[in-house]
Amino acid sequence: MTDTSTKLGTTPDMVALKARQHAAWSSGDYALVGSTLQVVGEQLCEAMDLHAGQRVLDVAAGNGNVALAAARRWCDVVATDYVPALLDRARARAAADGLAMAFQEADAEDLPFPEASFDAVVSTFGVMFTPDHGRAAAELARVCRPGGRIGLANWTPDGFIGQVFKAIGAHLPPPAGARSPALWGTEAHLAALFGDKAARIEATRRHFTFRYRSPAHLLEIFRTYYGPVLKAFAALPADGQAALERDLLALAARFNRSGDATLAAPSEYLEVVVTRR
Repeated sequence: MTDTSTKLGTTPDMVALKARQHAAWSSGDYALVGSTLQVVGEQLCEAMDLHAGQRVLDVAAGNGNVALAAARRWCDVVATDYVPALLDRARARAAADGLAMAFQEADAEDLPFPEASFDAVVSTFGVMFTPDHGRAAAELARVCRPGGRIGLANWTPDGFIGQVFKAIGAHLPPPAGARSPALWGTEAHLAALFGDKAARIEATRRHFTFRYRSPAHLLEIFRTYYGPVLKAFAALPADGQAALERDLLALAARFNRSGDATLAAPSEYLEVVVTRR
């Protein structure tokens, strides 16, 4: 089954979807949000049991969380993204930490590397946002050597971030035929995507806790710096923005476990290790 197997009349315009997605991730400053997620990259590298000297590709690397984690384990790392400004942020972080890494602008659906080029291919909250799920998964598998591993961290549909995207979709419906990125956070979708390319798929449910000064502080950061939320607010009229704000604040309050005025909202994600057949 491929990502383009949609019902008649709902086949998405992948070029338009990609342009829309690129505009979202190029806006704001994802690095301000992404840098808080560093622990996820560290945990994924441990789950994959990365060894020094292994060739590692980070796809849709953003500001480089998992790439940096792999470089700290003395792997030979290439970080890729299709937003050059985010790679610049990753490059600055690597320089500050004295880590040797390579950086290359690349589309997750059309990776510029030969087959079986890497021992490990990773992506944390990155490749899940590609428009064509099937093509992106095929590219991850293509560049990973047989016996190598593909490591992913994907938000689940029922977790906090999955529900954030559901709330946005209620106010600003996605284009016809577009598939939810949160599908990557389900075992069934992963099995369908990787199919006979996978000898084994191990999926573990984990939580990352978003910690902010308050629910309002999280919303301020997200609508200013997190591209998809920024673009959603920009696309809505004033009354629509107010309604979305109310829904997102209510959602943050529902997930909040801080016990005080601050925000501590656990967000479920799926930590995935695919062993390449």
